[in-house]
Amino acid sequence: MALLKVLLLLLGLVKSFFASSGVSVNSDVSLQKRIIGGHNCADTERLYHVRLEGTAGHSKTICGGSLIHPKWILTATHCWKSETRRLEVVVVKVHPRTGEEQHHIVTHNPVLYTDGSREHGIMLLKLQKRVTNVPLAQLPDCSYRLKIGDIVQLAGEGATTTGPNNRRLTDGEIPAHLQCVDMNVVEISQVQPKYGHVFSIAAPNKDSCRGESGGAAVYNNMIYGVIVETGPIHACQRPVYINDVCEYIGWIKTTIGLK
Repeated sequence: MALLKVLLLLLGLVKSFFASSGVSVNSDVSLQKRIIGGHNCADTERLYHVRLEGTAGHSKTICGGSLIHPKWILTATHCWKSETRRLEVVVVKVHPRTGEEQHHIVTHNPVLYTDGSREHGIMLLKLQKRVTNVPLAQLPDCSYRLKIGDIVQLAGEGATTTGPNNRRLTDGEIPAHLQCVDMNVVEISQVQPKYGHVFSIAAPNKDSCRGESGGAAVYNNMIYGVIVETGPIHACQRPVYINDVCEYIGWIKTTIGLK
């Protein structure tokens, strides 16, 4: 007991030292944040969520995506490839975790949306085989456009923790359960040079993580957006950019063969 008291006293002295020197000390709470401020998605929602797996050197990378047609995935352009990464596998039936995941090898080049010579942040990926036993995501009713204050839901399988001072983790195990988080629209659709038509969402102490790009931003059970950027090195510092699906709805329907 005496030893425990000494240890507690020393811990208090250490915290006092860091506080007086202007160095922040994180508690366990700040180091254990799901999707950053989120929760387990219900087992009955997001059944269309897919995982895109690629390689970057000797490591594996992941993105999210949505099955919007038995052979088509809606996701983010940068999930396809870069100088160091290339997409190789699409995994469906990742939620809920039932052990029935299906792996589809990527053989088709994606269809990227371009505006002249500039690529936007959104893309469509075609599968070789139809997926027949997964409910499809519902495209938006674009007669209603999102407004500031509307609540949209994100989901993903990125890291469920942050490092010191909320620093984003670049690597981490896929969580045991798909994570969801509700956030508010803070900027309506506008053109952003890097990604095209985007709206922005934010909420106190909430954010998306690396590995969740390409996942759906859902409003009223419909996909109104695609996550294209998860923010800077430290979490919860600026809004999340979301490609506005309504700005691309004609291109999407024409590409996948919907009227």
